Amino acid sequence: MRRRGMAASEQGAGAVSIWFLRSLRAWPWFRAFMSTAQPANENAIIKTAYGEMTIAFWPDVAPKTVENFKKLAREGFYDGTAFHRIIKGFMIQGGCPNTRKGQSGMPGTGGPGWKLKAEFNAKSHVRGVISMARSSHPDSAGSQFFICHGDAKFLDRQYTAFGQLVKGDDVLERIATVPVTGNGGEKSTPVERIEVESVKIVAA
Repeated sequence: MRRRGMAASEQGAGAVSIWFLRSLRAWPWFRAFMSTAQPANENAIIKTAYGEMTIAFWPDVAPKTVENFKKLAREGFYDGTAFHRIIKGFMIQGGCPNTRKGQSGMPGTGGPGWKLKAEFNAKSHVRGVISMARSSHPDSAGSQFFICHGDAKFLDRQYTAFGQLVKGDDVLERIATVPVTGNGGEKSTPVERIEVESVKIVAA
C-alpha cells in the first residue's frame, strides 16, 4: 500500500511538472531563454567594392573580440568605411570610422569609443586570418581589423586573431594588389577608395 501511495504521488508530481513546463513554453521569455541556450554558428560577409569575403569566427579563443565585431557589424558600424591601409604580401586594414565619406579625422585613428582587453592566442597569423589592429598598448583594439594577405607569424600572440577567410580569397588578392602611395615613409594608402559597403552576420 505504501509503495502504491508513493507511486501515485510521484505520478501526480510528474503530471504537475509536465503541465508547468507546457505552460512555461507558452511564455515568450521562456522560448527566448531556450533558444539562446545554444547559439548557432555565425559567419561575417564583408561586402566590398571588389566583391565579398566570408569570415568564420573563432569564439573558442577570442570570445569577447568575436562578440564585439558582431555587435559593431549588426549596428552598421562598418558600413561605408574603407580599407585605408594596404601592404601587399602582409595585410589589408579597415574598420576605422574616420574612413567614411565626409569624415575629417585621420584614417587609422578612429574607433567605437571603447577598448578591448587583448585575447592573444595560439592561432597563427597566416594568409586569410583576421585579427584586431591596435596601438602600442595591448588592450587598445576597438573596431579596426586587418586580414593577412601573407604569412605574418611575427604577430602571433601579440595581436588578437579571431577568425579566418573561408570564401573570397580572390577578393582579398584583388584588394591587396591595388596600387598604393605614401609620403616619404610607408607606402600603404590605396590610390582608389576600397569601400566596405556592408558587413553582415549570417548563419554559418
